[in-house]
Amino acid sequence: MKRLAALALLGALSLTCFGTSALAQRVTPEQNARMSRKAAKKQQKMLNKANKKQRKATRKYEKAQRKATKKANKALAKRRSR
Repeated sequence: MKRLAALALLGALSLTCFGTSALAQRVTPEQNARMSRKAAKKQQKMLNKANKKQRKATRKYEKAQRKATKKANKALAKRRSR
């Protein structure tokens, strides 16, 4: 008898939890708008970070090019002076 009562109670609780979780999954328009804004903000932040990384790589490449040009010019001037 006790097992049957416990099983019935367990079944009732599981149905109750299932029903509330289905209701909890509904999203109101306000929540949807908020989530959209949050996702857009996160996307923009990631884009800004990627752009910053790209600018840094470009500056590094340009610096290396200037350094290589300077070194080549210095070597050329040294050969011409001989």
